[in-house]
Amino acid sequence: MKDNYHLMKPETKITSSILYNKENLSYQTLLQLYRAMLKPRLIEDKMLILLRQGKISKWFSGIGQEAIAVGVTSALENDEYILPMHRNLGVFTAREIPLYRLFSQWQGKANGFSKGRERSFHFGTQEFKIVGMISHLGPQLGVADGIALAHKLKKEQKLTAVFTGEGGTSEGDFHEALNIASVWDLPVLFCIENNGYGLSTPTNEQYRCKNLIDRGIGYGMESHQIDGNNILEVFSKVSEIAESVRKDPRPVLLEFLTFRMRGHEEASGTKYVPEELMAEWARKDPISNFKNFLTEEGILSDEIDEQFHNEIKAEINKNLQLAFDEDEIISTETYELDDVYQRFEYQHFEENKESETLRFIDAISQALRQSMQRHEDLILMGQDIAEYGGAFKITEGFLEEFGKDRVRNTPICESGIIGVAMGLSIKGMKAIVEMQFADFATSGFNPIVNYLAKVNYRWNQPADVVIRMPCGAGVGAGPFHSQTNEAWFTKTPGLKVVYPAFSYDAKGLLNTAINDPNPVLFFEHKALYRSIRQEVPTNYYTIPFGKAAMLKEGTDVSIITYGAGVHWALEALLEFPDLGVDLLDLRTLLPMDKESIFNSVKKTGRVMIITEDSVFGSVGSDISALIVENCFEYLDAPVMRLGSLETPIPFAANLEQQYLPKNRLNQKLKELMAY
Repeated sequence: MKDNYHLMKPETKITSSILYNKENLSYQTLLQLYRAMLKPRLIEDKMLILLRQGKISKWFSGIGQEAIAVGVTSALENDEYILPMHRNLGVFTAREIPLYRLFSQWQGKANGFSKGRERSFHFGTQEFKIVGMISHLGPQLGVADGIALAHKLKKEQKLTAVFTGEGGTSEGDFHEALNIASVWDLPVLFCIENNGYGLSTPTNEQYRCKNLIDRGIGYGMESHQIDGNNILEVFSKVSEIAESVRKDPRPVLLEFLTFRMRGHEEASGTKYVPEELMAEWARKDPISNFKNFLTEEGILSDEIDEQFHNEIKAEINKNLQLAFDEDEIISTETYELDDVYQRFEYQHFEENKESETLRFIDAISQALRQSMQRHEDLILMGQDIAEYGGAFKITEGFLEEFGKDRVRNTPICESGIIGVAMGLSIKGMKAIVEMQFADFATSGFNPIVNYLAKVNYRWNQPADVVIRMPCGAGVGAGPFHSQTNEAWFTKTPGLKVVYPAFSYDAKGLLNTAINDPNPVLFFEHKALYRSIRQEVPTNYYTIPFGKAAMLKEGTDVSIITYGAGVHWALEALLEFPDLGVDLLDLRTLLPMDKESIFNSVKKTGRVMIITEDSVFGSVGSDISALIVENCFEYLDAPVMRLGSLETPIPFAANLEQQYLPKNRLNQKLKELMAY
């Protein structure tokens, strides 16, 4: 655009309900901000027409909130990440995403960003440095922390902006993310769009503090309240704060006061909003008020305004037609399944002949140390893992060798830290999160199963995260520190689940897990930590996933198990010296070595599956179903499953032994062989 926009003021004075201060902003910048707000408004106008015509299925309107998305995005640099919500169309348009790609996204077509797998704004794009939301809202705040942490570790003078609504501030993830950012001085702008209602629930039923910026006080965080309908206040204030944060990394809480002029989504309507409140905010419309101001200042003429409208409408119509003309998306089962996981080209590292006797726990520690030496971008995070060395002392001495940047004590906030790990992956780094106990994964369950597991399928973004899961009973730890909860995660496509039984396997499989760009849950049985010893190669080596280990071979019966169950079986078989047993240690549960399972069953005709988990809904139940479906004609007896009692795990030693299946194994095997 030309820079000769200072026109004669009109004779009739047009007033604005918003007080603007254009400071030293050029006419070009002022007009660009106006045009940038106008574009998402005109797109929305068109989408609402298409919605009524049945040409799109759903729409979440941001009408009345354009100044926030446009102002924040315009204040950031193009290579700084933004994590928007579904009312932030202005983020996408201000980043100049081609409209035909947005329209294709909304219609579920191939030129969109998610291959038809996601709706509206639930997508991300590395090309435009936008990380889309998930419907659970809160986890993206922790992801923003992770991206910002990567900026800080790489000494990049960059920041990250993440959006949420006033309703989202009620979620635990909000508080976890703010606490992490504050403790670690992360360069994050936490942008709250306070638009008065969470769907239909007003703010006085969401929180009782006077202003949401007051929440920053508890986190020692700088906070600012901004008129979210005043584009100049948003742009100028955020620009000033952003420049400061780049030089002095820290989190800042921003509360933008605005209003949602339409329903949560169009089907909701706004009948719950008092008419006088709607009228009050209509007078504060960010676009009409800014237009009036620019006209009064002689910066915007009717001709220029008409030109803007015509250009944007032409762009909308042209790109809509491109999207409408695009064929419906076509896929295959193979194509869909292949995208659940990021492609992983396994690289085999051969073991050397030099070995040493290592306890299970020491093999894990050695794998972590050698992987940290190999991957300079690998970050360890967990409670008490630095100076203290972790609850089980696995990372003892790591702080001295690798430093506090890479070996990070975390607050007690599992969900937020898993989000941080995801953010690090978005920036191309690797992360390992230690759950102090596998039981505590419940506090981070949402980001594991809804973010890490789905992100590659949704928009081709790997989650290069390993979650270490100390698990299992037999050590008198009671109901909250003893679960073996692998079945919660084997149910979820997109995760990989590893569960070794020996020191050698633990080291090689953990190295592979760290190399794999997909999310891996690595189960470590606590009762094996200091009770199992084995010769382990001293060098860095890997073991491929999906390859079970045949520990014994025979033709009478197949025993299929993993983890502590392997050692129970080995002990029990001492009483059956003449029994020909195929003892199969699965080692990895996702992917699972089905071929070895089926080959063994076809050879023996009898099967016992042992899990420490209770049987119903366990991995053992799925293995049983697979065998029945694929090997039924080879069976000489019913498939037998053996697991723990259908109770929580008790504390007292005699009760715990009664709970575990170990003492019932011999009798169950006799029943199977007698059938």
